[in-house]
Amino acid sequence: MRRTRHSSSHLRIIPVLGLLAALLLALGITFAPRATAAPAADPVRVMPLGDSITGSPGCWRAVLWNRLLNIGYKDIDFVGTLPPQGCGQAHDGDNEGHGGELVTNVADQNLLPGRLAATRPDIVVMHFGTNDVWSSIAPDRILAAYTKLVTQMRASNPDMRILVAQLIPMNPGSCAACAQRVVDFNARIPDWARATGTERSPITVVDQWTGFSTATDTYDGVHPNASGDDKIAARWFPALAAVLDAGVPENPGGPGEPAACTARFRAVSTWQGGYQGEVTVTNTSASAASGWTATVVPADGARIGQLWNGTLTTAADGTATVTNAAWNGALSPGASATFGFVATTPATAGAPAATVTCTAKSSAN
Repeated sequence: MRRTRHSSSHLRIIPVLGLLAALLLALGITFAPRATAAPAADPVRVMPLGDSITGSPGCWRAVLWNRLLNIGYKDIDFVGTLPPQGCGQAHDGDNEGHGGELVTNVADQNLLPGRLAATRPDIVVMHFGTNDVWSSIAPDRILAAYTKLVTQMRASNPDMRILVAQLIPMNPGSCAACAQRVVDFNARIPDWARATGTERSPITVVDQWTGFSTATDTYDGVHPNASGDDKIAARWFPALAAVLDAGVPENPGGPGEPAACTARFRAVSTWQGGYQGEVTVTNTSASAASGWTATVVPADGARIGQLWNGTLTTAADGTATVTNAAWNGALSPGASATFGFVATTPATAGAPAATVTCTAKSSAN
């Protein structure tokens, strides 16, 4: 979406239209006036996604919103299931910044698909992972959660534009190691983005770390103060403006596009050397789905063998792709289908676990 600009091309045709009107009036020909209006374009929906740095109160969102409006970006809509939380200046405060949340928990508990279905963003602006780093969760696990969220974003909207921050610095008094952990994690994000981004759904990395001081830009070593809000907004602005200028595809989720869905794993029973697992796929979109595909990555080297209520394809690394059977592919909004399997495990494996994601095909005509 580009800023509103006024074209001068219509000025060149006004004299011609005036001459034509004069000739018609001279001939006694008149036309009844006819009211016309250009259809209003749908606003571009932007979801600020993260934890308390984004949402509680997350006043960088207010600074960013007003900067966008002041420079001429009018057709934008910040979206989220959470309402505004103050900040002392008018702005579109809807957001998805849940205080205290870990990105790994959001991924493990499949919390994002429902939020996406409720708000249907075109662009996600994500600063997420501070609580995970504070909790000493390994970068590999945090990035795996990032990948799962991106998969869910694309299931909601295959053309999703995604802006991901390298986290602002962190130096709380209770965590001496946190400062270096942020540095180490941020160093991994660019390679992850290059590997995960696609031409259709690109990922833009935004450096929120460089030039940000926990001493002068936060009030507690973690959360931004007014100076920090200004710096965060200033870093988001050019990246978001570039995406808005490039434009986002209209009408995501049209015929044949993926609908939103979630997949949940549970272990039904276990024994020495294996277990029986079950995955439930749920259509979380507002439209019916005509089919679904689930990806199952068993933990600890487990391998899926026998499977029922679906069709199984297994990659060399053990990743399983399951497509619906003929009788359980059609899912109305909120409906679910379940498939089961038997997995073999090495002797050193822990409790049964698996990372599961899914995509669903819309049945819209």
